[in-house]
Amino acid sequence: MRKKQAARDAIMATKTREKGLLIVHTGKGKGKTSAALGMVVRAIGHGMKVGVVQFVKGAMVTGEKAVFDAYPDQVEFKPMGEGFTWDTQDRARDVAAARAALEEVKRMIADPSYHMVLADEMNIALRYDYLPLNEVLEVFAARDPMKHVIVTGRNAPEALIEAADLVTEMTMVKHPFRSGVKAQAGIEF
Repeated sequence: MRKKQAARDAIMATKTREKGLLIVHTGKGKGKTSAALGMVVRAIGHGMKVGVVQFVKGAMVTGEKAVFDAYPDQVEFKPMGEGFTWDTQDRARDVAAARAALEEVKRMIADPSYHMVLADEMNIALRYDYLPLNEVLEVFAARDPMKHVIVTGRNAPEALIEAADLVTEMTMVKHPFRSGVKAQAGIEF
């Protein structure tokens, strides 16, 4: 173990840079938003201010909103979606909701008081062409070099994956929904 510790210490000594990260959580498995919200909790614990904009969720009450509402000085939590696009059946309304959510993300990214911004389920808005990918990438590229941005949702576009510093793909191995179990409070919302 001493050899392993020395080797690990040598590797760690080469890691000297700090920067704001563009983080993408994608894939068909559950846990993309949950992992991102875990990062939000971690940031709160370090006294950071965080902005959370939800692109799809918003039509339902979630446990995370109730928790983050208890930290109004550290978290601005904005559920701006109206549900999944198959629920609204109105593309123009979905595009308008995505545009409004993007404007909130832009505002938070431009505001120097925010350390981290979470664009939850933005990948869905990108997948359905509710937002222009080039505009989103320009916003991310122009952010303060120390600002962290997290983007979640299935089907992350390849250009976003290329631009990201950290990409995690959640893979579904097994999910209770497939055996007839409905979404439950405390687990999915």
